[in-house]
Amino acid sequence: MNNKAVLTHSFAWAFALIVFACHAGASSAHVNTNPMNYHPEVREAFHYFYNLDFPQAVSRFERIHAEHPTDPQATDYLLEAVLFQELYRQDLLDTTFYANDGFLTGRHATREDPKARDRILGLADEAVREADWRIGKNPNDLDALFARGWARSLKCTYLAMVQRDFSGGFHLANKARDDENRVLQLDPNYVDAKLVAGIYQYVVGALPWPFKLLIGFAGITGSKSTGLAMLNDAGNRGVITSMEARTALALFLRRESRYNEAIKVVESLKNQYPHDFLFWLEDANLRRDAGEGMVAVAAYRTLLADAARPHYFADAQLELAYFGLGDALRGQRHYEEAAQSFEKAASTHEVGPELKIRSLLAAGECRDLDGQRQLAVNDYKVAIATGPNTSRADTARKRLRTPYKGN
Repeated sequence: MNNKAVLTHSFAWAFALIVFACHAGASSAHVNTNPMNYHPEVREAFHYFYNLDFPQAVSRFERIHAEHPTDPQATDYLLEAVLFQELYRQDLLDTTFYANDGFLTGRHATREDPKARDRILGLADEAVREADWRIGKNPNDLDALFARGWARSLKCTYLAMVQRDFSGGFHLANKARDDENRVLQLDPNYVDAKLVAGIYQYVVGALPWPFKLLIGFAGITGSKSTGLAMLNDAGNRGVITSMEARTALALFLRRESRYNEAIKVVESLKNQYPHDFLFWLEDANLRRDAGEGMVAVAAYRTLLADAARPHYFADAQLELAYFGLGDALRGQRHYEEAAQSFEKAASTHEVGPELKIRSLLAAGECRDLDGQRQLAVNDYKVAIATGPNTSRADTARKRLRTPYKGN
């Protein structure tokens, strides 16, 4: 695995997962930002966005985009909404996919939508062109520099997470960092720029030492402590990145195994957006990783019960909750219940092919551990049929030859 792939995926993963946040007002008068970020119609659109009501959010951002032609910030709003709508559709906003899965090295099932792809890449290029035009007239245009860096970050996210184009993503991640660093050089109080810059600092600082040495020769450096400090400042003073920065902070705290701190951050997000399905899912994920086995099981079951309430969540992807519940039950050696939960995840109507294969493989392993060999074989066969050319299909074929007995 080359260092570009590691860096690009880590950056894209972190950047994508900060979607779970609201655009809050700055807590300090000494903060600068694009005035458009304060517009009531922008805040209303983000309200729908962060409640995962993507159709309502997209329609409102389309209106804002039409009302502000040639403005890269307005284009970025729409780009972000369309991008994350697609990532959510593909089950790519669940952290367990990246925490427990050989995402970088494995072969995975994808279902890229050409229409969505063309719109996402088209909007990203449009935003960059609009920003370039303004920067050509004024190289110190802070709003244009920020918007260009934001657009490049969003495009990087799509390239790395959906297309797995790590070379192209790496190039964009570096350009995004340069734009946001330039903003901060010109105006340290444009703290929204610390979101992308802080994520980059942390991700590079968190790379294994061999990769750090390699990229260090290219002048690429980073620091986990600097990144966390920048995210903390953006969380405290950011105008449109305040809660987003705190979300990124929670994700990195999870990576550092500082689960209690991360849980507190996610609880604050849940309090602000109680109908955001992904906030509740991440809370349960954290409790599972923290070793709170049956507490996590209860959290997943509460999430599923709330999802059954009419209109409680705008868009609940039950397959993610069922998979998390299965993982938590498996950790408690409740293999029969775990297998049933994994199988429910795999049979959910909207489940993506990658999550379906993961769920069936996990279900088969739980069936094997519970002594239900024929049921395990059935799960493995369906997993192989769903994605015959994937890494997990290879694992399922091994399980067909030899029953799974645990690690």
